[in-house]
Formats: sequence, C-alpha cells, structure tokens
Amino acid sequence: MKIIYFHGFGSSHASGTVQILQRELTEDQVIAPDIPIDPAEALPYLKELCEKEQPDLIIGTSMGGMYAQQMREFKRILVNPAFTMSTMSKVLKTGEHPFFNGRYDGAKTFKITKDIIQHHNQMERQQFKDITSEQKETCWCLVGLHDTSVTNAESLFKKNYLSDHVIRFDGEHQLNDKVIKKVLIPLITQLRSE
Repeated sequence: MKIIYFHGFGSSHASGTVQILQRELTEDQVIAPDIPIDPAEALPYLKELCEKEQPDLIIGTSMGGMYAQQMREFKRILVNPAFTMSTMSKVLKTGEHPFFNGRYDGAKTFKITKDIIQHHNQMERQQFKDITSEQKETCWCLVGLHDTSVTNAESLFKKNYLSDHVIRFDGEHQLNDKVIKKVLIPLITQLRSE
C-alpha cells in the first residue's frame, strides 16, 4: 500500500507517528510531507501531492485530519481531526512558535498571522460542501476518549459522514505506540482488504 500521512499543527514529516507507521508497516510505503503553515498554500499543495502520488490511503492527525478529510477521491482515516482550527485560540494564536520536529527545510520556527487564522476560517466554512455518498463510504474517524484538545471531532464527522465510520479509542489527542498498534494498524489492515 502507498500511504500518505498528514501531520498535525506545528509538526512535520519527522513526527513520532510517522516513525511508528514506517516501523510497523514495513511492506507499505509511507510518504510524509511537511505541510505549509498557511492553509491557502497547504490545501493546494496537498491536493497536488495526492494527485501525483495516488495513495491507497491518507491518514491525517489533528490538523492533518482536517486536511485529509478534503482529499475526497481517496480512502481516508482522520484521527482526532481539528475541523475548527481557527477557533482553537490556545493553539492557533498569532506570533512565532517552535516546530515540534525537524522539517525538511531546516526551519525551527513558524509565524502565525491574523491572515493565516482568517485563511483557516475561510477554508473551514467550505470544507464539508458537496460530499457525495461515495465519498462518505471512504472516510473513517478515530476519536480519543480523553482528547481535551479537539472536543467536536465526532459530532462534526457524524453530521457530515457515516456514524458507523467512527471508532472511539482509549487515548488522548496525540497518538502513541499502543494506540497505533491496537487501533490504527487494525483499521489500516481492514481497509487494505476492501
């Protein structure tokens, strides 16, 4: 399988989740891009990447789940998707912030401006438009029962997708080794055979 992984806010291709997926899915190709900070750049970049790579599956965590949801021509797994980044003032606030992991370009920090927050807001208002019944069939949502960062993922997903495509897991916002092996890998295995 060819899998593209979309990381969360402030992260990169070098996240711990990517490393675990690459270690566990040795027969699969896991592609992990660094997502641009501004959604006005990020969304077109990710759509172009997916068109070029034609992945069998896209996995996105947090902000990456919000972007993955919009790659509707592909099978998708959204993990604690942050569908409303612009309202997450504890996370998306103006100023300079450090990246959590190393980036391909070596950048150590990034800047959030009012324009970037506005771009998130504009994109969020459009993100669920015109979803077809076929596209609903190819999207799943994993929701951590103890996630305190994103609290509306399940309700927004169920409002726009299939309720029986939600899987709750005993975990928090960020994935760890145990949740990846116990919850995410089995879902990937299930989708591999579909």
